[in-house]
Amino acid sequence: MKYVHVVDEVPGLEPGRSVPLVLALHGFLDAGNAATVAVDHLTSHGVGPVVATFDVDVFHDYRARRPVISFVRDHYEEYDAPRLVVRLMHDEVEQPYLLLSGPEPDTRWEGFAEAVREVVERFDVDLVVAMGSVPMAAPHSRPLAVTQHANRTELMLRRNPWLGEIRVPASAQALLEVRLKDHAHDMTGYVAHVPHYLAQFDHPLAALRLLEGVEESTGLSFHLDGLKVAAEAKDREIATYLEDNPEVGEIVRGLEQQYDAFARSEEAGRSLLAEDGEIPTGDEIGEQFEQFLAGLDGPDTHP
Repeated sequence: MKYVHVVDEVPGLEPGRSVPLVLALHGFLDAGNAATVAVDHLTSHGVGPVVATFDVDVFHDYRARRPVISFVRDHYEEYDAPRLVVRLMHDEVEQPYLLLSGPEPDTRWEGFAEAVREVVERFDVDLVVAMGSVPMAAPHSRPLAVTQHANRTELMLRRNPWLGEIRVPASAQALLEVRLKDHAHDMTGYVAHVPHYLAQFDHPLAALRLLEGVEESTGLSFHLDGLKVAAEAKDREIATYLEDNPEVGEIVRGLEQQYDAFARSEEAGRSLLAEDGEIPTGDEIGEQFEQFLAGLDGPDTHP
């Protein structure tokens, strides 16, 4: 295949045994670094062997997303090269699965989709499950929503809150789902809705919800206690900041009113527009959360 090198022999994969492939690309669909945090959690106790390597030079825009390198006294070293690889992993009960992770391709999406199809067919992948996240105008104090999508209705395990059509910016993952359907390969995915004011910080709760979705679709089992602890710690950090900054807390309460009005309308089958009330404007939210984000930047924020 032009853009991927697949290992010929993979110890640990039984011939004829189907495996799921978990897909996590960081970049566009990674608000709160949710997919990245999920991958870090899956690989925190070690990584399995690489079974396929993509030609990242073909897909990566180095000027748009520059890798980092260390400058030590008088020379460069430790170049952090982007890698887009597939690894053989095992869950908590030693069930095998493949993990495809790395930066979302900036170019040649069709070539990337073809390369992933080569991996799917080479390793008899029976289901691809993607993880992603988007920023959403929702408060952190309400349940974190997750949208499921799939290229076959039978793969849907959750009911999404809307039934119509919405046009959104495309992604490599979205195109892959379409192209795999063209070749009769199953793909589903989960997208976590991260509060927009937290989108640039690690969001362990979103990562937790994504991995729970992967478990539902694949039957894999992950040890998720570490993410639960991290999510609770993040909630405490945010709560402390809001207590110390009541003006920001007022903005959050405005988002809560908007969210609750939406939820009530959905339950009653009425308009999705918020009820009359003092809902903050977008400019007000933006101004206040610039301060909020600055307050979360460092460990010395709180007295």
